[in-house]
Amino acid sequence: MPLIFAYGVRDVEQPLVTVVIPARNEEKTIEKCLKSLVGSDYPSSRIEILVVDGMSEDRTREIVAGFSSEHSRVRLLLNEKRTTPVARNIGIRASNGHYVMFFDAHSVAPVDYVRKCVELIEATGADNVGGVIKTVPSKQTLLAEVISKVLSSRFGVGSSKFRTGVEKLEEVDTVPFGFYRKEVFEKIGLFNENLVRNQDIEFNLRLKKSGGKILLSPELEITYFSRSDLKGFLKNNFGNGFWVIYASRFSKTAFSLRHLVPMVFTIFLVSGVLLPFFPPALTYLWLIPMALYLIMDVIFSIRIMYKCTEKSSLLMAMILFPLLHLAYGVGSIAGLLRLLLGGKG
Repeated sequence: MPLIFAYGVRDVEQPLVTVVIPARNEEKTIEKCLKSLVGSDYPSSRIEILVVDGMSEDRTREIVAGFSSEHSRVRLLLNEKRTTPVARNIGIRASNGHYVMFFDAHSVAPVDYVRKCVELIEATGADNVGGVIKTVPSKQTLLAEVISKVLSSRFGVGSSKFRTGVEKLEEVDTVPFGFYRKEVFEKIGLFNENLVRNQDIEFNLRLKKSGGKILLSPELEITYFSRSDLKGFLKNNFGNGFWVIYASRFSKTAFSLRHLVPMVFTIFLVSGVLLPFFPPALTYLWLIPMALYLIMDVIFSIRIMYKCTEKSSLLMAMILFPLLHLAYGVGSIAGLLRLLLGGKG
């Protein structure tokens, strides 16, 4: 049963929550992010917000400093190594909270997000809780709109439930950002600083292996501003694919099997160039799966078209779905080759 908080003189009895926000060159979204957090309905005296800046070259630190002057609970910390896992660990070490909540500078939280996280984790005894991501475009363009919907589609991101949504409380292997009990880090350690990407996936798999419980709730929703240009879209997915495989160099629990699907798809697609050298019967073993993929591509692209403002979004989605899978898959292949050749990150 959810816990009911009484605000006012009893605020001090509520658990202190530390919000850690890794950031670098986030001047476009950091203000929206911080406004959403300082506007929380959780007692203001029981939240501290740590923005860990990776030596930004834009106005990010200036904006955060402005918030700090107006809100004493907002603090700016520096991350000279600039990577996300280092920023997370700096935040953990500097935190005073009973709970540590990670957040993304590209995101905004609803007013009741922190309160509901506390209610859920205390009512269930979980070690980490999180919500679903509502992906929205960061620019008002058709491409940005279609990208945000592709990244929210089950065909686009597979069984990533925090992206596609759930109907009831579920135990999962990872959640976005994460709302953790502080003692979790004392039990299994901090984030692996060798993992430039996907360090949260590795950490949560480590948490699960230690017997920890991770819950995803449909009652918790975060708005995430997706990348809105093709270059950023491809680069981000290539990097995710690369690190989900290359992370194995630094950890034995780097990924789940579902993360290998784009790589298998990419290898299968490329194998089509060898078909002329094999018996005709083998051609069908390649053509049938590819035909099914194309059918799925059309079906899910039509769904996106009906949600968008222009009919041209159909063709755009039909192109973006395979580009997403190929960028991730090629990144995974690059990560595997680097791993096999013993290269360094």
